[in-house]
Amino acid sequence: MKIKGVPYQVVNWNKIEAVPHRGASGEALWRSFEMGNIRARVVEYGAGYLADHWCPRGHVLFVLEGSVISELEDGSREELTQGMGYVAEDDENNRHRSFSPNGVKLFIVD
Repeated sequence: MKIKGVPYQVVNWNKIEAVPHRGASGEALWRSFEMGNIRARVVEYGAGYLADHWCPRGHVLFVLEGSVISELEDGSREELTQGMGYVAEDDENNRHRSFSPNGVKLFIVD
């Protein structure tokens, strides 16, 4: 990942308004910072959240609290708990989505 157009700065996630995003089920709250060629987010999925799409976008994801199930379109699944995460490249052949039965708080860079 090469970050461009983003000078050094402090981000106070507590001062960024949480924006709701509906899933196929449940809701996610995003606190997003976008500049240059990156987007960084603190995302909270409510209990029962299921993404409404298969995502081909690359991410670096880290679980801050709770757990999330990351599913690939081929049916493979991994449960990620606090302190775990994944790295995925932009890839139409490995599209993924998230499900959180009990809720989760994530840090995501893409």
